[in-house]
Order: sequence, then structure tokens, then C-alpha cells
Amino acid sequence: MYNIKSKQAKEFIDHQEILDTLKYAYDNRNNRMLIESLIEKASLCRGLSHREAALLLECDQPDLMERIFHLAKEIKRKFYGNRIVMFAPLYLSNYCVNGCVYCPYHAKNRTITRKKLSQEEIRREVVALQDMGHKRLALEVGEDPRRNPIDYILESIRTIYGIHHKNGAIRRVNVNIAATTVENYRRLKDAGIGTYILFQETYDKENYEALHPTGPKSDYAYHTEAMDRAMEGGIDDVGIGVLFGLNTYRYDFVGLLMHAEHLEATFGVGPHTVSVPRICPANDISTHDFPNAISDEMFCRIVAVIRIAVPYTGMIISTREPETVRRRVLELGISQISGGSRTSVGGYAVPETIEENSAQFDVSDRRTLDEIVNWLLDLGHIPSFCTACYREGRTGDRFMSLVKRGQIANCCQPNALMTLKEYLEDYASPDTKEKGIHLIREELEHIPNPKIRGIALKNLQEIENGKRDFRF
Repeated sequence: MYNIKSKQAKEFIDHQEILDTLKYAYDNRNNRMLIESLIEKASLCRGLSHREAALLLECDQPDLMERIFHLAKEIKRKFYGNRIVMFAPLYLSNYCVNGCVYCPYHAKNRTITRKKLSQEEIRREVVALQDMGHKRLALEVGEDPRRNPIDYILESIRTIYGIHHKNGAIRRVNVNIAATTVENYRRLKDAGIGTYILFQETYDKENYEALHPTGPKSDYAYHTEAMDRAMEGGIDDVGIGVLFGLNTYRYDFVGLLMHAEHLEATFGVGPHTVSVPRICPANDISTHDFPNAISDEMFCRIVAVIRIAVPYTGMIISTREPETVRRRVLELGISQISGGSRTSVGGYAVPETIEENSAQFDVSDRRTLDEIVNWLLDLGHIPSFCTACYREGRTGDRFMSLVKRGQIANCCQPNALMTLKEYLEDYASPDTKEKGIHLIREELEHIPNPKIRGIALKNLQEIENGKRDFRF
């Protein structure tokens, strides 16, 4: 039944193919010669198939795992340098009609505070986010066709893009909403969204249906085929992911890569991003109910092998993860992180009390955006607030072409430095500003093209003099 180009979920995420892949990986887990050949193949930076990646994940030979980790670090540096893109989630509404057993938004939960932001409340949230220094948001909305219709989402996007407060502006709005129609994806595209994000949660159809007993999301095929409809609607930047811990990690790891392969084979471009959240505690939800939760060590291994398998794809980690884990996976493949996040509805302008909790999940990394920027600078990373590619039309295959040709250093590197400079001038604490200026001086020398380096240097001076929004 496996058909990578099929438009039917049961064929491009074929259950038997996943089982065969897992058996292949297990049977060859001690085949040193084969594993070494795959590491060598992966070093060419052209990716690996889901079956090849599954074998690397299964490898239990310590010296070969060290080589895998080392290769993941090399690939991350080659394609993404030391840049880390910053974003924040913005929760508009937690009204939801679904019965997802792992999410506190489920319709039967009577203990969570239900909220939906008005456009004026959205404005206050965005101003608060702009005052932190954020330029990129990910909209989060529960699925409720009556309370959260597509018109509400579109109006909210218009509101967000229209808010300019002091030197602040949201330059990219990514959207994480429920699977919808091709026509609605066209409307989202016309509204100027960046990436359309939708997590599969789990690719195991039987497990998926047990976890989603009621509501529109219970339709496995409609949900799994959403990215095809999004691309048909003109959205060429899509973000996929699973919630590790809902199902066995091996199964969902393979399904995730099969989904990426399907998009590449069908539309000529794979996912723009892959997210790797893990199940964590929340209102009415306990991780004890999910025996498939994975260890930090296995989580790091998953990140490393995904980075090797899809070297051109961005990888995202949220504030679900604590500082110690985030630090390690930044080296292994993560290219985007959230900072200063609130997972409650309206939590930026007016922080919630415990009694009025409306959060989707507990935040482990509670540091402010400035504290995270300072931390990244200490680690030698460039905190980037860049949205240039989206605004210059470099999306989909055009963005991937830029990455594959190795032009990141001449494009994304200066853009990252210029947006960091904006942050330092407008929002940073004195200590963060001092560290950031020092890093910018050092990183300018790593821009290969002398002409671009010269323009970047001139623009950085203009930013210091009060001008904003330069980009290559």
C-alpha cells in the first residue's frame, strides 16, 4: 500500500511500511559496517530515508552514536551557522470542541478557565510582545467553528500586522490552527501568514483515534492530509511535528520522516520546520497517563538524527523543555526557540494567577526574553529576529534552494546581526547589549562576501542612529 506520492494518508503513511522499517532497524542495530556507511552517506548532507534514519536511531554502539552526534553538529553549523531564530506563541482562544485526552483544552474539561481575546485584547497582547522585542509570533487557537471561525483568525492577523508601537512591529505571523479546507488555506495565504503549523500528534492511526475520541480532529485522514491541502492552497511553508510520548517514539519518528518525504516528493519541497515537543503536565493532564514518555537522552538522539535526515529543514523547540535540555539540542539541530513565552490566553499583557489558569501546558523555561538572549550570547549563538526571507518572497523551494546552495552566510547571517542590533538598541538590558555588540563585531568577519559585509556594517551604523528594518 505504501505510495509516497499518494494523496491518501493511509498510503503515504503506510502502517506496514513503518512496521517493516522498525524491524529492519532492529535487525540491523549491530551491523556496524552498514551503520558506518549510512553515517558516511549522511555526511554528504543530502539527507537520509526514513528507513536509514530509523537504523541510526536504533544504533546502540556508543562510539557510533558519538559520530552521529558530531555529524548532527556539523550539519547544523553548515546550514544554519550559530543563528537561533526567536519567536513567541500567542494564544487567542482556548475554546475547543475536540476531546483530545492529552490536551487541557478538551471539551469536557470543566476546571480550565475558558477565554477568547477580543481585537482590543489582542492589541494589548501584541504591544506587550513588542515591548519585549519580539518580531515573530505563532498564533494558537482551539478548534471551535462557532467561537473561533476562520474569519476571527483572519481579522486577528490583520490586527496584529497593523500594530506599530514605538519601534516594535510583528513582521511574521505563523499560524497553528486545526486542519481546514483548501479555500481557507488560500485565505490564510492571502492574509500574509508565514508558516502554517499543524502537529500530527501521532501517526499511528489506531492510537490517534483512541487519543481523539470526539470532535472534528478525530478524523485521522482529514488531519494527516492537511498539509497537502495547505500546499494546494498556496502555502509553501508548512511546519510538521509529533507530540513525543503519546505513542512509541520509534513509530512516530518514522512517520514524521515519511510525512516529510511525501511533501518533498509530491510538491517539490519538504516541510519548512519540524517541531519536537514532548508530552508535559497541564491542567487536568498528568504525564503518568502516558507511559511512552521519553528520556532526555533519547530526546537528544531524536533531534540529532532528524537533523541528519532532513538537513535543510528548520527545527523548533518550545519552552516545554528546561534550560539544560534546550542547551544541548541547540547544538544538535534546533534552529528556532521560543522565549519569554506564555501559554495562557491573554497572559502577556496581564499575567494570570494560578486560580484563573487558561494555559495549554506548563512552561519549564520561565526566563524572560532578555535572559534567554543573554544566555544565547554566552553560548556563542546569534539570537535572530529575522523575517527577511518571508518578506522577500523566499519561501518554499526558493528558501530551500538558498539553504542548499550554502548562501546562508551571505544572507541570513547579516540579517540576523541587523535584527539583533535592533533588539540591543531598543530592548536589551545593559549587560545583554554589551555582550551582543561584542558578538556582532566578531560575527561580521564571518560574512564571506566583502560587499555584503560592507553593506551590513553600514546598516548596523544606521540602526544605531535610529533607522530600522534593513534586510538582504
